[in-house]
Amino acid sequence: MVDQSTQSIVIKASAAEIMDVIGDFAAYPEWAAAVKEIEVVEQTSDGKPRKVGFVLDAGVVKDVYVNVYDWAADGLSVSWELVEGKVQKAQHGSYRLAPLPDGSTEVTYSLAVDLAIPMIGMFKRKAEKMIMDTALKELKRRVEHSG
Repeated sequence: MVDQSTQSIVIKASAAEIMDVIGDFAAYPEWAAAVKEIEVVEQTSDGKPRKVGFVLDAGVVKDVYVNVYDWAADGLSVSWELVEGKVQKAQHGSYRLAPLPDGSTEVTYSLAVDLAIPMIGMFKRKAEKMIMDTALKELKRRVEHSG
């Protein structure tokens, strides 16, 4: 598999509030700039999104893809794998949430992407880091300003 990148951010909200925003895929186009369309294709027996289709336009990278999600029973993590993609050959990602004593939560985002188009490793890692940095900042803004 490809190299994985990881970044963290502290959000002034509970893990449950953050996980609610992460799981509300229908709202992503409202706050995640690169996400243009979302379709929840399949849900788990308890109503969580399991298979989700995306239309992504991140400038340099445009893709239509489907991920399958695995939600941890403790509500502190979710991971996903790419099952269909046009530009991506593989994607594995996760959010891990760690509640902090002051009531805020540290969110750690890990992402590994393999593209069908060749890209120099240095540029690919820079793009992953930019995508992750943007995603974490957008998530923080959405959670802290919607509560």
